[in-house]
Amino acid sequence: MRKERVGFAICGSFCTHARVLAELEKLCGEYESVLPIVSGACRSTDTRFGTAEAFLASLERLTGHTAIGSIRDAEPIGPKKLLDVLVIAPCTGNTLGKLANGITDTAVTMAAKAHLRNDRPVVIAVASNDGLSGAARNLGELLVRKNYYFVPFGQDDPEKKPCSLMADFSLISGTVQAALEGRQLQPVLLRA
Repeated sequence: MRKERVGFAICGSFCTHARVLAELEKLCGEYESVLPIVSGACRSTDTRFGTAEAFLASLERLTGHTAIGSIRDAEPIGPKKLLDVLVIAPCTGNTLGKLANGITDTAVTMAAKAHLRNDRPVVIAVASNDGLSGAARNLGELLVRKNYYFVPFGQDDPEKKPCSLMADFSLISGTVQAALEGRQLQPVLLRA
């Protein structure tokens, strides 16, 4: 088991949650400590993919930790240096915009802000229907910023959703390892 402490923040994009939880389970088998963090939408929204209560129960069972779900509870991540790496998966277009523009109004964005103050890596696994339209500027902004690393991504359905981008969630673990070494897993852009 690796000793690095991993934060695992989860945003909306509810259709990806089952895949993300499968990758989280792998990380929990590789790292001694994985701390879950959830957006307000994940904490309180029931969808056709399941209830918020069931999702949180799965998340907490996998990690063995209560999920951080408030700005107040996420803020100590920085001063206490609680994490070595922070993963945001899925990272929605909304969260990309907030990160790119310094908006800290969710537990996830506060976790990122607090963690980045320690000059440590943030791994982004994008899942956005407007990744090649409205969110493209914010994606570009984060691609060039220090300490941001991207799980390789591409268009998930170029015919039906030509602006949609999706990370290959199976590459989260490899991207985390690369980010801890200070390098971007390549290639960043995947073919459809």
